[in-house]
Amino acid sequence: MKHFTLKEFTQSETARRLNIDNAPSAEVVKNLTTLVDSVLDPAREKLGSKIIVTSGYRCRELNTAVGGAVNSYHMAGRAADITTGVLDNNRRLLNILMSLPHTELIWENGGKWIHIAL
Repeated sequence: MKHFTLKEFTQSETARRLNIDNAPSAEVVKNLTTLVDSVLDPAREKLGSKIIVTSGYRCRELNTAVGGAVNSYHMAGRAADITTGVLDNNRRLLNILMSLPHTELIWENGGKWIHIAL
């Protein structure tokens, strides 16, 4: 993980508010590391500017609390919702992500964020 930290993928205001332990298992950390090394770090380097993780790993309880899909890749540490904070840069980021490995790539909420999963 060159441009990201594990904390970025596990922090959650909802988890704090509801006192949910969102600590990842070793397997989840391995999956998050693969996601970052294979997709997010290369995307960051090609984009040349910051990428913000708005949602990363979610334990089952947190995933339920935020209304996530019952089979969400977030629960395995295989997905992240990301943004640059600027719509035009999100468009550039989406184009970059299209050329990188992914299982899911979704332009969410009018481009406010991008969902990427391995």
